[in-house]
Amino acid sequence: MNDAVGIVEMYGFTSAITAADAAAKAADVKIIAIDSNKPANAETAEVPLIMAVKMQGSVSAVTAAVEAAAEAAQSVSGLICKYVIPRPTDDAMKMAKRISVGKNRVGHIPMNG
Repeated sequence: MNDAVGIVEMYGFTSAITAADAAAKAADVKIIAIDSNKPANAETAEVPLIMAVKMQGSVSAVTAAVEAAAEAAQSVSGLICKYVIPRPTDDAMKMAKRISVGKNRVGHIPMNG
């Protein structure tokens, strides 16, 4: 059985780092990805960068971490949504650990095992 997964979406890279920091300090969770949906034409499109912080741990730890991350994101630039998956399937775990940012793009972090 997989640990719970929490996902918090917000606007901006700074908010994502702030949210990840708050989540990690609030509970015993592992930050498994910080993801971006930056569109290919982001330089010309008038849309904000949307980031997602993904975390893993026990249901209670992830729930506490998601709440802390959501509060932090809201205070910086605005929360889009938050969600906790209590017992994700193996396929859902694979998707949670994927990141869409690439090595040559802003926000790259190596994919966690």
